[in-house]
Amino acid sequence: MKKIALALSLAALCVAANQAAAQQSPWQVRARVVNINTANGSDPVAGTGAADRITVSDKTIPEIDISYYFTPNVSAELILTYPQKHDVMLDGAKIGTFKHLPPTLTAKYHFTPDAKFSPYLGAGLNYTRISNVELANNIDLSRNSFGFAVQAGIDYKLDKNWSLNLDIKKVQIRSDVTVAGAKISAVQVDPWLFGVGVGYRF
Repeated sequence: MKKIALALSLAALCVAANQAAAQQSPWQVRARVVNINTANGSDPVAGTGAADRITVSDKTIPEIDISYYFTPNVSAELILTYPQKHDVMLDGAKIGTFKHLPPTLTAKYHFTPDAKFSPYLGAGLNYTRISNVELANNIDLSRNSFGFAVQAGIDYKLDKNWSLNLDIKKVQIRSDVTVAGAKISAVQVDPWLFGVGVGYRF
């Protein structure tokens, strides 16, 4: 009787182990190539009546994101890159550069997580750290920006682990423009981010 009970216990453990192995990990990593398309809006520069005089260059960058699936439909995504350098123009003439680091955290809903094509929508928060500001005429930018982010995309499953990804985000990034501590304008970078990449589900 003890041998039968032991055999049944071992069989149950094997079944549980096989089931655990068959379950997908909640972690996913993606690598994307992303085009930053800036909105390029600015308040009128002090002393003039013209708006949108200050603009920020577009750029294509690499991006890494890490996702955790709480359920098959609901995940959180942390979007990361390294500090990116942008040109700044005043009335079309370059006046210098700055760098920004924009980590973004979103919550996403996946509509058909088990299908080959799996669209999703997301929303979250962005924090941008502006650094290495080198602008002419003692012009400076505020260093911190907090804003909202919205996201839409689709995953195409290649197999159990690998997938292709298309992703669009709109991110709120804004900065005051100052000279000697006095605000002269404000820039709304507010970029669209168009990304394509590959993902791996552990």
